[in-house]
Amino acid sequence: MTATIPLAIAHDYVTQRGGAEKVVLALHRAFPDAPLYTTLYEQSSSYPEFSDVDIRASWLNRLGIFRRNHRLALPFLPLAAQSVTIPAQCTIASSSGWAHGFATGGAKIVYCYSPARWLYQTDTYLGTDRGLRRVMLLALRPWMKRWDRRKARTATTYFAISTVVQERIRDTYGIESEVLPAPHSVDADAPQEPVLFDDFPDEGFYLCISRLLPYKNVDKVVDAFRELDKPLVVVGSGPEERRLAEMAPPNVRMAKGLTDAQIRWLYARSAAVVSASYEDFGLTPIEAATFGKSSIVLRWGGFLDTIVEGETGVYFDVPEASAIARAVRKHAETAWDSARLIEHAKTFSEENFARRLRQEIERVSPSSLQPGAAR
Repeated sequence: MTATIPLAIAHDYVTQRGGAEKVVLALHRAFPDAPLYTTLYEQSSSYPEFSDVDIRASWLNRLGIFRRNHRLALPFLPLAAQSVTIPAQCTIASSSGWAHGFATGGAKIVYCYSPARWLYQTDTYLGTDRGLRRVMLLALRPWMKRWDRRKARTATTYFAISTVVQERIRDTYGIESEVLPAPHSVDADAPQEPVLFDDFPDEGFYLCISRLLPYKNVDKVVDAFRELDKPLVVVGSGPEERRLAEMAPPNVRMAKGLTDAQIRWLYARSAAVVSASYEDFGLTPIEAATFGKSSIVLRWGGFLDTIVEGETGVYFDVPEASAIARAVRKHAETAWDSARLIEHAKTFSEENFARRLRQEIERVSPSSLQPGAAR
């Protein structure tokens, strides 16, 4: 295969709004001439900034049902991933299971959020789902694991988003990786747009921003606030959405599909962010710190890399309502230094992230960053 473009970016699918998609947009800002290869792209459900990106999707993208619900496409994603060929001297593959499997014409730098959760943490990923999706996944898993491990070995370089993912990459693939924290892209000085709820305070509330998936444990956060006389705003969508809405007590409000300006408004007026999720990185505490806000998070995974206990946040040890409630009370009794929080957030800048990637691109494929190449 002959490489015809200097640099490309790859991502699993561009069908939702989450931390991984924010990283891809940061990659695009760092390398604006690089096209983005993916299996699926749905403009209506992804960040609007993707409309300015040169996106090249697989054949699977022709089927609207899969663009609207990528989880239904699971049995077909290995075929779609194998069909993607990237004719670039260097490819940065933003991957949580698929983009690292794309065929490339040159060097492949994998930025890994985690080896595929549905393969190696199936019970955590699916939660209480006992339907057809679980049956199909269990049937496909042996073949998909072989495919996944084979494709991982095609990488030139592996970066891990956190130390817990670094360990997971080592255990799963036998590959040594370097930890490169994800950047935040929040501008605290950008315009804000109010998010107002009936009979609800417009400041001093706690904030939980998350995809509503079983392993995110948003239900435990909601339960914790059932016993707290404090307001909570949950922002997100996903399979757990209906159940969470039905169980939410009067002091909890739910929202989804918010603009960046509305998210900034919520961060700026919150008391703190709360997360009980098993996060491989956990971007929301960094985004909150940009506004001088602290965090209350599970002592696990990526949060261990991004939270300084007592300075930028409070930990709880288990994702249970009682433990979360105790941590919220402890947080309320602590004085927080907003200037220290803002300085902490600066260490996770897009500039630091892009600088390290440019160094690696220059090492593995010097010609891809020569004059006239994507920058």
